[in-house]
Amino acid sequence: QTVKATTIHASPSAKSRVYYRAPQYLYLVLRGEPKNGWQRVLMSNGRDGYVRADVLARLPYQVTYDPSRAVASRAGAMAGSRSLAAQWGLRFVGTPYKWGGNDLQRGIDCSGFVQKLYGAIGLKLPRTAAEQAMVGTPITRLEDLQPGDRLYFWDAKRGKIGHTGLYIGMGYFVHSSSSNKGVATDYLGDPKWRKILVAARR
Repeated sequence: QTVKATTIHASPSAKSRVYYRAPQYLYLVLRGEPKNGWQRVLMSNGRDGYVRADVLARLPYQVTYDPSRAVASRAGAMAGSRSLAAQWGLRFVGTPYKWGGNDLQRGIDCSGFVQKLYGAIGLKLPRTAAEQAMVGTPITRLEDLQPGDRLYFWDAKRGKIGHTGLYIGMGYFVHSSSSNKGVATDYLGDPKWRKILVAARR
């Protein structure tokens, strides 16, 4: 369990890619013993992540990971709401970015990511971010955002909406980002994102 908010990295280095910004008191599945101050942890999509060992409290539990059961439980959870779609999206943090990709495990782009997550809860969306932004109820105030709402960002080079993600709450969103080289979480309050956010839909 994390004893304070921390980051989970792709390799045992603070300079490596951030897979996830973990809140305080989050339960993690530990793999093996700490090495050189880093603890290897199991990500929800089966990948390995690394977190500083000094921000963890090791609890006396043994966990068995069964990928086939994990996939089944994900599918069952999708019968819920948009909020569940956003939570499900966090399971794929670390999946590589692939332009035009549609595979939540091997590679996917931003609009494909949102389309897949919404499709899993029975909501059909168009394929591109620009098309998706035309569908649903507009959310005009940031304070009205709810987990699972879709966010759309302007691409100045193409002169149209070119990026999307799902709001997960507490000011954060999950998306498949070419700049992050894959599925990751980011803070919506960062000026980088706020200045190009042009639409939100529910």
